[in-house]
Amino acid sequence: MANTASAEKRVRQTERRTAVNRSRVSRIRTFVKKVELALAAGNAEEAKAAFEAAQPEIMRGVTKGVMHRNTASRKVSRLAHRVKVIAAS
Repeated sequence: MANTASAEKRVRQTERRTAVNRSRVSRIRTFVKKVELALAAGNAEEAKAAFEAAQPEIMRGVTKGVMHRNTASRKVSRLAHRVKVIAAS
């Protein structure tokens, strides 16, 4: 338990930041899930559109500090490859 005013303030700030970060991560997952569902359905056009919407969201997660840049780049790369493969077939 926090014993000082500054420690209590840090607890409040941490709770606020945690809520915001949780919301950001959830938003990223939602965008990625839309791409995954379009890929599973075999819908190339929908997958491409969903990917184009998801990519900036994933990279925004990097700038906001909820995801490491290498993790985000890996996810974008793998999604892009899968979208490219389904579009080619």
